Amino acid sequence: MNRKFLKFEIDLDFVLIAVTTSLKDYRVCYLINKYLNFNFIKTDDLAVDIYPAANPVYFSLFTYNWEASETDFFFIGNKGSDGYLIPEMKRADYFLMIKNYIDDNDLDNLISALNRIPEIVAAVKIDPKKIKSRENLLF
Repeated sequence: MNRKFLKFEIDLDFVLIAVTTSLKDYRVCYLINKYLNFNFIKTDDLAVDIYPAANPVYFSLFTYNWEASETDFFFIGNKGSDGYLIPEMKRADYFLMIKNYIDDNDLDNLISALNRIPEIVAAVKIDPKKIKSRENLLF
């Protein structure tokens, strides 16, 4: 009997920035809005099925859209109602996900601007392909 194997690769077409801070999510978004002229808005929590045959885990979610370039920004809490979104990165408090196109120069400016906010300890670009639980970031 001949067998064929289907190789499936997840399309990770986004940029991911890990943000470390001791502040609550709404406070961090307020500071990003203030310092970077963003307009993050709180949306319904992100429900992720982390554990098989269990209730979904909820993570705080804020969204913003650059209309000029149609770039979407998602500010997601790493610690949810019952676990971590990315368990192997427990030191990261939040993730800033950028979908659609962003210029490398704009990305570098964004990361340096985030690091200049006094209350943010660190903002670092993460390669989503190196994260084991990257499926949790697909929504």
